[in-house]
Amino acid sequence: MGAAKKRRTRGLPWLVVGLWAVLLAVAGPFAAKLGDVQHDRATDYLPASADSTQVAELQDRLPGGETTELVLVYHRATGLTAADRVTAQTQVTGIAHRHRLAGGAPHGIPSADGTTLMYPVVSDEPGTDEKKQQTFVEDIRHVARSQGELNVRVGGPGALATDAQAVYSSLGGPLLYTTVAVVAILLILIYRSPLLWMVPLVVAGLADFLARAAAYGLNQAFGTTISGQSAGIMTILVFGAGTDYALLLVSRYREELRRQERPYDAMRAALRGCGPAVLASSGTVSAGLLCLLAAGLNSSRGMGPLGTVGVLCALAAMLTLLPAVLVLLGRRVFWPLVPAHGSEPRVRRSLFAAMGSSAGRRPLTVLACGAALLGALALGALNLPGALEQLDSFVDPPESVTAMETVARAYPDQSAQPIEIMTPSRRSDAALATAEATRGVADAREGRTGAGWTEITVTASAPPQSAAETATIEALRHRLPGSHVGGPSAQQLDLEDTNARDRLVVVPIVLVSVLLILVVLLRSLVAPLLLVAAVVTVWGAALGIGGLVFGPLFGFHGTDPGLALLSFVFLVALGVDYGIFLVHRMREEALHGAEPVEAALTALRTTGGVIASAGLVLAATFAVLTNMGLVPLVELGLVIAVGVLLDTFLVRTYLVTSASVALGRRVWWPGPLSRPVPGADRTPEPVSA
Repeated sequence: MGAAKKRRTRGLPWLVVGLWAVLLAVAGPFAAKLGDVQHDRATDYLPASADSTQVAELQDRLPGGETTELVLVYHRATGLTAADRVTAQTQVTGIAHRHRLAGGAPHGIPSADGTTLMYPVVSDEPGTDEKKQQTFVEDIRHVARSQGELNVRVGGPGALATDAQAVYSSLGGPLLYTTVAVVAILLILIYRSPLLWMVPLVVAGLADFLARAAAYGLNQAFGTTISGQSAGIMTILVFGAGTDYALLLVSRYREELRRQERPYDAMRAALRGCGPAVLASSGTVSAGLLCLLAAGLNSSRGMGPLGTVGVLCALAAMLTLLPAVLVLLGRRVFWPLVPAHGSEPRVRRSLFAAMGSSAGRRPLTVLACGAALLGALALGALNLPGALEQLDSFVDPPESVTAMETVARAYPDQSAQPIEIMTPSRRSDAALATAEATRGVADAREGRTGAGWTEITVTASAPPQSAAETATIEALRHRLPGSHVGGPSAQQLDLEDTNARDRLVVVPIVLVSVLLILVVLLRSLVAPLLLVAAVVTVWGAALGIGGLVFGPLFGFHGTDPGLALLSFVFLVALGVDYGIFLVHRMREEALHGAEPVEAALTALRTTGGVIASAGLVLAATFAVLTNMGLVPLVELGLVIAVGVLLDTFLVRTYLVTSASVALGRRVWWPGPLSRPVPGADRTPEPVSA
């Protein structure tokens, strides 16, 4: 009987590894296709009901399909020469011979100061294919090249979209490599072992591979929107959350190896001990992320399922593949600090024990000071810059941005970014007259007609995405009922409006969902309210720090409209995740008869180190986003990383512990733990200020 059991315990880890090998082999072809379904156009982010989305869809039905609009900008700081104009005309004529342009070779528009010549280029040749559009723009840039001091730049909506797509496409490799490097360094420092750090890192990499296949499956089955941002954050979550779960499991496994002779038995005990907390925390994070399904913005709505897939794949890998590999490697994986059976861990002075003691002595003072600090930091949110404009979205401005900046300086009274109107053909004449008479419109021309709709291209007199141009777009929408107003600036306006709506809808859903899960898990009302209030204050403080550094330190000219919502969802979900580890252990201690003060301090002493390590890893993985080339990613990564650090080293250690000590048994109200145990010492607990 013993021999048969021993064979089973040896065979089970190998079976788990074999099943994962088969699963990854099946997932391989699908994971490789994720990039093919990734889209980063503004209209891919917007809901189908948005006015600018309607314009893009109607334009696709017109003869020739979607057009690619570019602006060729010829500029000499000292003024264009006759030779410069000949060079410009020669290059533009060459482009017209190589590509199908609307109306043939375009005519140049000189600036009033004589330094710049602008050629609008419109072509339906690439259609809606993003790769063909990129090839088209690259070929135009190959022909339109600078000559000495004559600077030639290609801008316009098509070039901006191509440059943005190039940045998003380049995120995958650098994001993955940087994340792996950061996690590897932290694991080496935490484990102090030349071998152990590799195991959770490799397992996390395999989980990310599986998550990419699952994300592709979601897209094919349900049409889930996949953007460069959501795919990148999914990878961050796999490595961040997966490493956190690994830290908890390995820490408990190390303890059990001192009590159990066989690694298999030690791992089984470790899974029984920390498995429920890991499952509960991952479930809470997933529920919080899935609340994004209520968002109207396609990019936000798609990020919910993708983030959930990342967390669940990390959970599955860390609770099945990681234990199997650790058991097969045995105790030697911990070398040189091998936990021998029957040995006692070396007792070291605990930082978290000292922090808990200070919180236990004067909980109200600690709580008041911490709350005041977070409140002061939150005031920095008042300094957040306004909405981020499209031209300011790049950390290092590409050619398309410099081109449009040159246009803005040379043509201060003319917009180079068209406003597109789609109107029913039977009312096109009246719509054109109305558009021409609208305040802020410099020019309006009728274009293509088809499928019962007519396109009207409007040029505003104000610069792109300025307050005056926004007023013109809103006036056109008001004065042209039944028509749709789109174009790049209108798309940005719709993004801001949809994000504002999503904040009002999603934030309450996240709070209620997380609160209900915590109530069921902790069997209390006060403790869940405490945790939720803590993470909300952390979110406010993290946004405040963003307001203090985005403009003054980083030089950002705007805040991404989706920053507030996405940072809220991630910080609430991930912050409550760590709160579960602490308060769940506190509840365990209370169930075993510990008094409230003792339970709170014991929970902090026993979980503080693991939570701190996990928080450092998670913050570091999100901080990787600050090294990417897009301002929205930098802002999101910074706010979440700072929030996780505040949550880990201030809120969890000091504030939640202090509040628990101050509340005593009331923290478990109205559950049975809120009532004194018969026969226990009823001396009032010391709560000093």
